[in-house]
Amino acid sequence: MANISEPYVIHYPRIVAVADGSNSTVELIEFFDCIGGAMWSKRHYAQSPLVRDVRSVGATMRYLLETGTVDLALEGSKFPAGISSCIVDGSEIAVTYIGMGGGGVGAAACRSDAAGVLRSRSDPAGGGKIAAATLWLPRMQRVLIGVDDTDTPEEGATWTLVHNIARAVADERSVYLSHTIVQLFPVPYRTKNCVGLVVEFATNDLDGLVDRFHTLLEKYTLSQKTGMAVYTGFTPKKELLEYGRKVKRGEVEAGLLESIKDPDLRIVMNGRGIVGAVAAIPFFTDYEEALELCSGKT
Repeated sequence: MANISEPYVIHYPRIVAVADGSNSTVELIEFFDCIGGAMWSKRHYAQSPLVRDVRSVGATMRYLLETGTVDLALEGSKFPAGISSCIVDGSEIAVTYIGMGGGGVGAAACRSDAAGVLRSRSDPAGGGKIAAATLWLPRMQRVLIGVDDTDTPEEGATWTLVHNIARAVADERSVYLSHTIVQLFPVPYRTKNCVGLVVEFATNDLDGLVDRFHTLLEKYTLSQKTGMAVYTGFTPKKELLEYGRKVKRGEVEAGLLESIKDPDLRIVMNGRGIVGAVAAIPFFTDYEEALELCSGKT
């Protein structure tokens, strides 16, 4: 019979933090191994005053945090654990978790050695003890890369190519977070299904990430009309979402894209597919709207 080296610890595979430009908002992204523990944390951490929103995306739990420090009035069963501090300090983000009993084990023991953690400080945890841990993470920024038109009627599939490139370029400084297929309006010149792609990264190596992605996309695309766009804002602005919805609802003129004056948007490959590449960006991780097939009337 196999032995269990740490019977009371479940290690989080990776933890990432991205901050907005003002350092007032942070998205804490936890890759989890145990869905039950992650869902328990989602339920209770949401009660913390610093947590504005929490959602599950694939094998990650995402906490949208205000920066600051608060005291938490923990109470067994009702509010046994939470996030009590989030501070952006230069190139680092410090997050403090606190919990009682099993919540303290999750706060102090399970997260401290996750990949992405620069260093940590934690209390002894277990039994009925209240324990806290502070993790220092690299301050990263969100990067969204939109792509469309890489295949031909004879071969290829954009969604698979983009995923494989994203995996290939990911490293410790550029963490691959999500992949979203966006259904666009089925224009007559589509290959077949007419979808755009957007992949999301957390990075502190923006230029290196974009260069590597661009190089592989140019190498492997089968089309002469590939579009690639990069968005570096924390959240896509309303103007970009409105543009994306127009592309989902009907064929648009290529010149409409030129009306978007967003300094966070960069065009890297300007083939005909750039329309769908940019349109896909604002739907990252919004899978329900992203996959909706619009009739052109709604």
